[in-house]
Amino acid sequence: MNKIPFNKPYMTGKELDYIKQAYKNGHMAGDGDFTKKCSKWLENVTGASKALLTHSCTAALEMAAIMIGLGPGDEVIMPSYTFVSTANAFVLRGATPVFVDIREDTLNIDENKIEAAITPNTKAIVPVHYAGVACEMDKIMDIAKKHNLFVIEDAAQALFSEYKGQPLGAIGDLGCFSFHETKNVISGEGGALIVNDPEMILQAEIVREKGTDRSRFFRGEVDKYTWQNQGSSYLPGEIISAFLWAQLQKADKITEKRLSHWKRYYEGLKDFIPKDKNIRLPIVPKDCKHNAHMFYILLPDEDERKKFIAFLKEKDIHSVFHYVPLHNSPAGKKYGIVSGEMTNTDNLSSQLVRLPLWYELTKKDQMYIKEAIKDYFSKEF
Repeated sequence: MNKIPFNKPYMTGKELDYIKQAYKNGHMAGDGDFTKKCSKWLENVTGASKALLTHSCTAALEMAAIMIGLGPGDEVIMPSYTFVSTANAFVLRGATPVFVDIREDTLNIDENKIEAAITPNTKAIVPVHYAGVACEMDKIMDIAKKHNLFVIEDAAQALFSEYKGQPLGAIGDLGCFSFHETKNVISGEGGALIVNDPEMILQAEIVREKGTDRSRFFRGEVDKYTWQNQGSSYLPGEIISAFLWAQLQKADKITEKRLSHWKRYYEGLKDFIPKDKNIRLPIVPKDCKHNAHMFYILLPDEDERKKFIAFLKEKDIHSVFHYVPLHNSPAGKKYGIVSGEMTNTDNLSSQLVRLPLWYELTKKDQMYIKEAIKDYFSKEF
């Protein structure tokens, strides 16, 4: 058996052709034909008022932070169990991340603990849809409306996932997607800002175009473009968009294949996972349609996880854990504050291990992984 990597980027076969086409079109900078095609595709899929491609999901989050006018003294509620970009985007504006514990089942922010974290300084809630499984958006949106707060969905892992039939990223005021090479649909790096409030579209364009109204100029709405507000260079180059367009054209096929891998893991592992040893597989609530972004196992504790990862490594299977909680990190302690107890965050973050999941993973690969895991549990438990 060859080594099984944790991730292996997939190419549909059209990427290089489209990159050559972008070059021949003579437009290599942002907002060329391929960028426009990708944006329109995202708008059609999500139902958003506007989708703007960015060079990363980090960039989309930073745009969101600028757009809602964050500054020193403002607070933003988010989970601690997330990637650093979720917090960095707001810290860069001088705002304070307020970390709230996660749910035990989905590992998403606990919607029942959000309201206790709200203060007069709170400006926004940032739900992170972990593993492509939706947060409890009805309650989060109700809380936001009650307290006049923005909702910015960190949907980096959640393209094609839904909550009660609604596409994730298209429920809050703003949504942020990632096309990093570890995601389902990729462009190496890349992202998108989803604008769900039509009144925020012009502001988003200005922030994305270095603070200018350049987009309006190219549409013929103004006779020259000028510096209007704060912004930066958040556009992806046309090569990135050309690569992404090839992926989006095969997005349904990619999602279907990943879901089949996810189901094969679940069905293959559920019957021999020790039920009385604090070990479990992912939980997807009935109102949520996930996209098979990842498959994980929760082990009893951190020591057991280390042994498990080491055992799989000996079998040439590369598995990884996910996220040191931000509230425990040096920067998290410096820039953020904690609301309430972080019991689930501390415990679950030390238990989770992710298994290989990528498009071209074969049944034979998954059978080998399953047998290795079965062997581990038979020896350890």
